[in-house]
Amino acid sequence: MRRVYGAGAVAVILATMSCGRGLSPAVPIPAPVAPAVGVASDSAAGRLDTAARRRTPAARGADKAPVRRAEVPQAVVSVDAPPVLREFRGVWVATVGNMDWPSKRTLSTEDQQAELRALFDRAEALKLNAVIFQVRPAGDALYQSSLEPWSEFLTGTQGKRPQPFWDPLAFAIAEAHARGMELHAWFNPYRAGFVRGKSPAAVSHIRRTNPALVKKYGSYLWMDPGEAAVRARTVKVIVDVVKRYDVDGIHLDDYFYPYPENDRRGRALPFPDATSYAKYRKSGGKLDRAEWRRENVNRLVRQLHDTVHATKPWVRFGISPFGIWRPGYPEQIRGFDAYEKLYADARKWLREGWVDYFTPQLYWPTTKVAQAYPVLLDWWASENVMQRHLWPGNFTSLAGGRGSTAFPVSDLLEQIRLTRLQPGASGNVHFSMTSFLKNQAGMNDTLQSGPYAAVALPPASPWLVAPPPPAPAPRVQRANGALQLRLMPQGRTAPWQWLVRLRTDTAWVTMVLPGATDRFTIPRDLAATKVTVSALNRVGTESSPVSLSIVSGSTSSSTGRF
Repeated sequence: MRRVYGAGAVAVILATMSCGRGLSPAVPIPAPVAPAVGVASDSAAGRLDTAARRRTPAARGADKAPVRRAEVPQAVVSVDAPPVLREFRGVWVATVGNMDWPSKRTLSTEDQQAELRALFDRAEALKLNAVIFQVRPAGDALYQSSLEPWSEFLTGTQGKRPQPFWDPLAFAIAEAHARGMELHAWFNPYRAGFVRGKSPAAVSHIRRTNPALVKKYGSYLWMDPGEAAVRARTVKVIVDVVKRYDVDGIHLDDYFYPYPENDRRGRALPFPDATSYAKYRKSGGKLDRAEWRRENVNRLVRQLHDTVHATKPWVRFGISPFGIWRPGYPEQIRGFDAYEKLYADARKWLREGWVDYFTPQLYWPTTKVAQAYPVLLDWWASENVMQRHLWPGNFTSLAGGRGSTAFPVSDLLEQIRLTRLQPGASGNVHFSMTSFLKNQAGMNDTLQSGPYAAVALPPASPWLVAPPPPAPAPRVQRANGALQLRLMPQGRTAPWQWLVRLRTDTAWVTMVLPGATDRFTIPRDLAATKVTVSALNRVGTESSPVSLSIVSGSTSSSTGRF
């Protein structure tokens, strides 16, 4: 509908708006980079010792200088660290059509890595905490796979591996986790390609290995959702990634059955699934064609939810459907009927709890009465009976843009404000990264000085299974003339992440550090008087905090909730 090529798909959202309704040693993963940093009330975070924060675990472990007790003549701060904001701040990074990354199919491995690293730098600077990275645009892969061929959007030729070899998904995961961010792998479940593709299909692509499963529909090649083998293939591809990569989430976009297209005379094109429907009816199936199509999609969603969690219980599964379930729900809403046209019963997926997070694409400005952002958000919240995460998607690329469908950056801020005010909603996902890379209409500066001024943690997912986070056992010491925070769990199990807050004269400075971090140099010019440390596990559960008051000659500790 919005993230990829296809004039028909993009036209749906625009028409609705206008009508008023494993890496090779040859190219190693870079050393971990700066963690997410935020500040409660001033710019003290900008004074952090960047070089110290970027040291690798190996470099940190090499520091064996004699240690003595901290001697910082500061008064004990009695005020506890404030709770850190829990808010999902995601961004889609589209690879199809080289929309967000890589900028060209002809880039060298080195240039592709540099672009991806710069992308994560920008996301970190904006204090985003999740990247939704497209890894399967059209039955292909932007990662090393034995099931599907390398994407033409990476190398220019489908099936051609990058030279020198590297694995973009492994690289992206490392970049995200080093910054304290989540990495969600984004899959298109059914698209098999484009009629006017830039390169021929690889011998391992489904168009070549099982052409009976692929149908030509308008400008697309589409895997028939009515074929059980298509569903099995999609599940197998996604579970393969969950098993082999340390992803935090699995994400499906809004493309189920394709958005409707017309022929050259303007007549609606029917989706060519007569063969698979006849097979279903011959086997005793009783559903009419529309209900059968919806059930095909429902079965995929339910199976992915169950299989992903059976493979790794802590991995979140999310979907970003079209923002309107059906016109008239709620009453004032008008527009495209995804239930009838895409055969996507998104309300059912949410009500059944088949998702861990739900990201309806609320791509209209707040002034559109027939597609009112707050009205749609409130309706989806009322349907969220299983209390899963509700993180609406925003058409950020239109903010500050040109044309009749654009809206001011101030309306984007209003959408974030309305999300924060809506009970049951706890974050936003932005489409797409290019608008942030361009700093379109100064939106980055507006977000950084406004709603994204401080660090936020993704909300916890208590219904998912993960070991409880180990309680921290931090201590402050002086080494090589610098004040160091030693980060250790009570026991041998390291947490997924450390949450560190430093009290200065004017603010609390917040950092999210990888769980492998064992020491952190406290910048001298912060004049920190207190540090509070807690641990986080893979589903976002936070341990009880431990606070150290930095006083002359020693530190004292206390634990407790806040």
